[in-house]
Amino acid sequence: MFKKFEMELAGRTLRVDVGRVAAQANGAALMHYGETVVLSTATASEKPREGIDFFPLSVEYEEKLYAVGKIPGGFNKREGKASENAILTSRVIDRPMRPLFPKDYRNDVTLNNLVLSVDPDCSPELTAMLGSAIATAISDIPFDGPTSTTQVGMIDGEFVFNPNAAQRAVSDMQLTVASTRDKVIMIEAGANEVPEAKMIEAIFAAHEVNQEVIKFIDTIVAECGKEKHAYISCAVPEELFAAMKEIVTPEEMEVAVFTDEKQVREENLRVIREKLEEAFAENEEWLEILGEALYQYQKKTVRKMILKDHKRPDGRAIDQIRPLAAETDIIPRVHGSAMFTRGQTQICTITTLAPLSEAQRIDGLDEAETSKRYMHHYNFPSYSVGETKPSRGPGRREIGHGALAERALVPVLPTEEEFPYAIRTVSETFESNGSTSQASICASSMSLMAAGVPIKSAVAGISAGLVTGDTDDDYLVLTDIQGLEDFFGDMDFKVAGTHKGITAIQMDIKIHGLTRPIIEEAIARTKQARTYILDEVMAKTIEQPRPEVGPYAPKIRQMQIDPAKIGDVVGQRGKTINAIIEQTGVKIDITDEGSVSVCGVDAQKMDEAMKMIATIVTDFEAGQIFEGKVVSIKEFGAFIEFAPGKEGMVHISKISKERIKHVEDVLTLGAKVKVVCLGKDKMGRISFSMKDVVEE
Repeated sequence: MFKKFEMELAGRTLRVDVGRVAAQANGAALMHYGETVVLSTATASEKPREGIDFFPLSVEYEEKLYAVGKIPGGFNKREGKASENAILTSRVIDRPMRPLFPKDYRNDVTLNNLVLSVDPDCSPELTAMLGSAIATAISDIPFDGPTSTTQVGMIDGEFVFNPNAAQRAVSDMQLTVASTRDKVIMIEAGANEVPEAKMIEAIFAAHEVNQEVIKFIDTIVAECGKEKHAYISCAVPEELFAAMKEIVTPEEMEVAVFTDEKQVREENLRVIREKLEEAFAENEEWLEILGEALYQYQKKTVRKMILKDHKRPDGRAIDQIRPLAAETDIIPRVHGSAMFTRGQTQICTITTLAPLSEAQRIDGLDEAETSKRYMHHYNFPSYSVGETKPSRGPGRREIGHGALAERALVPVLPTEEEFPYAIRTVSETFESNGSTSQASICASSMSLMAAGVPIKSAVAGISAGLVTGDTDDDYLVLTDIQGLEDFFGDMDFKVAGTHKGITAIQMDIKIHGLTRPIIEEAIARTKQARTYILDEVMAKTIEQPRPEVGPYAPKIRQMQIDPAKIGDVVGQRGKTINAIIEQTGVKIDITDEGSVSVCGVDAQKMDEAMKMIATIVTDFEAGQIFEGKVVSIKEFGAFIEFAPGKEGMVHISKISKERIKHVEDVLTLGAKVKVVCLGKDKMGRISFSMKDVVEE
């Protein structure tokens, strides 16, 4: 027997089955939202692994293509590595859950979400977010939940909660908000330049919906929840802190961390660590946890300096941005490039343009999304932070940062009709000390303009931080946090947008949620900083998109043909279109609606290809003049190819004004000739004349 719980959520039934499957997991919930089904489980190890000095939480979101009735493509007919959407969903589940586990807990925890069925109107991602919260809340794993998550769309200025497929397609906002009982704990958003006030209104409208879901989860926990298990605390002993302060005073620690040079600070801390290791050489137990103790000591020092003394490690004011610089065209031959520097954070973004046929194809659970025309990729090499390690391809963080920048820029991109290109931007991190994802948005915006992409307006991004005290009213919001403030602070609130409004938000926090005043101040602070970056740095570097693409970028010309004639252009098994491509060196894309795009670098060759296509789709009429090539000679005449796959015949009597006995007397294979169309002969072939061509 299993227990079933139901509630109505945004007009659809949310059902949770507990005790039906996965009984050996610490907690399991079989989630049903409409006809979307996700199995969410939470499991924990019995004790911590040796040498673990952090909380090892793993979140997995597994997409199975059987959920939408598809067999995976390719030779290996099973799911491979996680898709980009699965990785991003795992990150969104992780962010509100992680702060609610005890800070001194070191047992391995895995939250797994297996998507079994997808109803396009009921988001499997949302279902998994709710499922992870419920599975953990009813388990015996220590957890200060529950949490709830709501998605918000906006259509014609009105909010829509947990929008269906049709609503998502026309929504001006894709907002995801997670809450605890009292506070907002996670925000993720993409938006079409939504004003700040409207975004705040949407966040707290979602927070209200979350409270209803939390009441529902409470009833499940009351009936099915297990008692939380005891665990080995990994907290640093207070006597170790006391001993450290006798050797290194708080004033000495302040001097060590109070610098804007990361390398100088690390050298200062290395000296302090050596001093402490020497002092505690006889105490092996303390030496084992000295790294964590030193981290906690730094953290307390930095937080006290900021919150009580209003002093930042690099000496800036609370709302001051680090020194800014920007430039374009720093890399030759690429289609567009720009570099943006903020303090010790430096990003270079390169733009590449290509025909629409090179858009990314997507084989996933969302059948509405089959391709992606704009791709943003973000790279974070170890040298950017002065470290050494081999490159193993992008990790979850890199994929997440790339997706955030992509989401920020999509709302300002021109339509395919306005600019028929696939677009890829790659952000290379040259140096990192805080908020590289937002620097990549600034660099990418300028790089797109330098490449001649007619974006609607420039986009800038900036991050706000937070340090909190013992009460909700004791806090300080910081503009433009550097790495140390992110590391030791409570929040990384990233906001990107234009002068008009917000295009993307991502909020990471380490505490149990944010109050409305903190969120309002963070959004206001990022608006102020964003405006300054747009006006004083980016606009002074490149004010608007270049009027045309650069010399090394492919040029695209378009024409419209009758869809019924697409087969004539393509030819049998692609013979005709391949012949055009081979002769001219261009790329040709044709849509089902008859829109033809010719892409190339050589304008003359593009004109030649356009002329060939126009010739192929022309309804032939008497009097039209063509230039063609002799491809076959017979006793009675010659066949002239006037376009790839298109031939007409010149009868021997129509070759010359003088009488000739043999076609070969005048024509040779491969010769270029001008002909005039006479219409069609009795056999339906196009008939030409050479002798009747009127010379211009």
